[in-house]
Amino acid sequence: MTNDELLTVMEQEQAVNAQFQHRIHVCAGTGCVSSRSQEILAAFEREIAARGWSNTVRVKQVGCMGLCAAGPIVSIEPDHLLYREMTPALVPAILDSLGQEPLRSHLIDTDIPFFYRQEKNVLENAGHIDPERIEDYIAAGGYSALVKALNEMQPGEVIQEVVTSGLRGRGGAGYKTGLKWSMVAKAISDEKYVICNADEGDPGTFINRSILESDPHRVLEGMVIAAYAVGASKGYVYIRSAYPLAIKRLKLAIKQAEKMGFVGQNVCSTPFNFKVDIRLGAGAFICGEETALISSISGGRGVPTPRPPYPAQSGVEQKPTLINNVETLANIPGIVNDGGKWFARVGTENSKGTKVFALTGSIRHTGLIEVPMGITLREIIYDIGGGISDGNGFKAVQTGGPSGGCLPEALLDTPVDYEFLKNLGSMMGSGGMIVIDDSSTMIDIARYFMQFSMQESCGKCVPCRVGTALLYNLLGKFQTGQASSWDLKRLEELCDMVKNTSLCGMGQSAPNPILSTLRYFRHEYLSRMIDNEEQMEAVV
Repeated sequence: MTNDELLTVMEQEQAVNAQFQHRIHVCAGTGCVSSRSQEILAAFEREIAARGWSNTVRVKQVGCMGLCAAGPIVSIEPDHLLYREMTPALVPAILDSLGQEPLRSHLIDTDIPFFYRQEKNVLENAGHIDPERIEDYIAAGGYSALVKALNEMQPGEVIQEVVTSGLRGRGGAGYKTGLKWSMVAKAISDEKYVICNADEGDPGTFINRSILESDPHRVLEGMVIAAYAVGASKGYVYIRSAYPLAIKRLKLAIKQAEKMGFVGQNVCSTPFNFKVDIRLGAGAFICGEETALISSISGGRGVPTPRPPYPAQSGVEQKPTLINNVETLANIPGIVNDGGKWFARVGTENSKGTKVFALTGSIRHTGLIEVPMGITLREIIYDIGGGISDGNGFKAVQTGGPSGGCLPEALLDTPVDYEFLKNLGSMMGSGGMIVIDDSSTMIDIARYFMQFSMQESCGKCVPCRVGTALLYNLLGKFQTGQASSWDLKRLEELCDMVKNTSLCGMGQSAPNPILSTLRYFRHEYLSRMIDNEEQMEAVV
């Protein structure tokens, strides 16, 4: 598809949208679908047809609108109204209220920090476009970045914009995206690969799934641009089979993109070719690690291998391979269209742009948010999140999934930044943020995450396979009040051993929940020890 053809489709779709007096958007993300939102969509379609309003009122499914705790959600445009906890029975009343007084009983107040404190880039289309219609994505400016990159920029210029942006990988470690792209681009090979890592396994995290369900073409566009920049001709999206809706929409997006010439042979009427396939994972957390992911894609067991060589030199079929996660690739179209400096205008010195978080736990406004890097944990929890739910007090916030740490109230003014969180014993991770109230015990939290790491260990290296099991059992002694000062010393020594001798990042970061709770909530461990009086006196 040429630029002129793209503009034609965009203008036609925008003209169709403009002819309707009201546009009704029904959330069709997994959370809302599980709460009967598809029945609500069908009820709107039937009622609109029965009233003869099909030429003035348009209803369509859209992706996640963010405030997951209030679902199913319906929005009314251009009135900017949001309705919560919708049911099919409410459909006639909603239609009766169009252009009149809104239905107050289910109206969401959009004049709250949850909405106006966010800055959306990755999520800018979520809740506005139908994820199953490529025309909707094009009408929102979709694929214009790909056309621009292929027709107006050299591969090196695309990479330079990514370098200028300061974008870091949103999958966990925060490696500089532009540097990774440069390494793959410089590698000499007859064939190269690009992999989109959608193997999201952190408990409480649903970012990748929601992005793919809400805006699959944005991720696909970022992936094709990345392939052009590094010289790849083949790509894979590695996604866990537990995400059926995301898989369905991604498959449909690839077919639509191939039909319109955004994927396949002679992309956008240029000499560039790029083929994309989907590979389903069985749900092993370890396959989020790059070398384990490559092994799984290649038909082997998902276990990590020592590095070097790195995937940038030897990945799929021993060819140079670029691996970025869903959110990282979803940032690329905006960087190409608006420039690296535009992206870097927000954030901190070392952490540029915005970050998507899955805000869960004991919080009033559970959901998906996108905020500028550098915002504080306090602002996220108390402003955007609305504070602690059920009248309880704040105790800790766990960031970074099972590989992250638990931070106390005294550190809530910490800016959300890769280095700040790491220095405090936690990490950014893929964006999970679990708020813990004062009814919880931190030893229980640490043991829950250690159980996860123990069960998800691939077993290849002894420190992780055996060490996580020993740590889990030791935490059990603290839970039951049977631990001694010797157990505390052994717990700390084992954490150090597992952290410094495990083969891959999963094992190396597995002790973080224990280490952070020992650092900030040590008194809870001491109070559960059989010789706790002596230990408590030493602390005092």
